[in-house]
Amino acid sequence: MQGTFRYPDGSEYTGDWSEDGQRHGLGYLIFSDHAKYRGRFENGLFTGLGCITYPDGSKYDGEFSQGRFHGLGVFTRCDGMKYDGQFQDGKICGLGLLTFTDGSHGLPRNEGHFENNKLIRREKCTDIIRKAISCAERAKVQQI
Repeated sequence: MQGTFRYPDGSEYTGDWSEDGQRHGLGYLIFSDHAKYRGRFENGLFTGLGCITYPDGSKYDGEFSQGRFHGLGVFTRCDGMKYDGQFQDGKICGLGLLTFTDGSHGLPRNEGHFENNKLIRREKCTDIIRKAISCAERAKVQQI
């Protein structure tokens, strides 16, 4: 079933609901701080493909699990700095590429294996980067 609900804090959800009243399926959630999420929900949490935009203009497009960035995606900070690659439990973790605000990747190139948001080992990961960008594009075009 579909519908809209306004929460006491001012957040508002429009989309699919489960029989037991959980956000479940495709939906759009506007938070009280004006952050916006568009994508898939499972048992009330962001799951699968989705896009979130924060009030400062930062955004993430890609895969979610249990309400966190998890899987492949693209995170772009409000200043234009960008990371394309793997995420785990809401953090940059796995293979990916960091792009600075000027469009460069640094010298030496900031590409490889990241843990806890830091580059640990440099290595080529062209395939993962391509998959992350593709995943982000699919998240942007899904219909609510």
